[in-house]
Amino acid sequence: MGKLAKTIGRKPLAQRALAALAAGLIGTVKATTRWRTVNGAAAAPAWAGETPVIVAFWHNRLAMMPACWPSREPFHMLISSHPDGRLIAHTVAPFGISTISGSSTRGGGEALRGLVRALKSGASVGVTPDGPRGPRMTVGDGIVTLARLAGVPILPAAIAVSHRLLLNTWDQLIIPLPFGRGAMIWGEPITVPRDADQATLAALRARLEEEMTRVSIEADIYTGHAAILREEPTDARA
Repeated sequence: MGKLAKTIGRKPLAQRALAALAAGLIGTVKATTRWRTVNGAAAAPAWAGETPVIVAFWHNRLAMMPACWPSREPFHMLISSHPDGRLIAHTVAPFGISTISGSSTRGGGEALRGLVRALKSGASVGVTPDGPRGPRMTVGDGIVTLARLAGVPILPAAIAVSHRLLLNTWDQLIIPLPFGRGAMIWGEPITVPRDADQATLAALRARLEEEMTRVSIEADIYTGHAAILREEPTDARA
């Protein structure tokens, strides 16, 4: 996907055409999939505009996440500033989802400020805490810092579908296909105290990683797939 994104990133018309195709596929999947929602009550206050949340989902489920927001309340997604990020921005726009550009490696400080502003204005945001480069299914520090600064809870989420393509990318990106069964699993909210010290932040990050992995495994199993598992960081100790 990297070489393709770089190529189409220099060709705005081609990029928009591919984004339109991707949005059409996502819309068809949303409409034709038989969905099962678990613990939707955890997200209901955000859907109703009562309180914003940070929706946390793994990078490999990015293509399916527009299906998780059945609400007209404002929702923003953090995307990479690379060409593939611009492609994602064009793809999710038809679903009423705005984007904030940046990452932990490029534009991180500006992106964090933009996310905090969005949350304080009452909008919810979506973040892939293992993106944009991994390791797969490992939570970075940024999302807990965001929750602490904005004073809003993190809500783990996972989506899976029975009909899919699984790409051979670092994250094992899932391309959803229509006319199957789908699972939308919500985890339990995680609140980060404003005065949390480093030990508390580390513990909450580990808890978030565990909860995100749990709901992802549950979604995969419900839709008939073996669970996608965490990639061990290269500097992990034996």
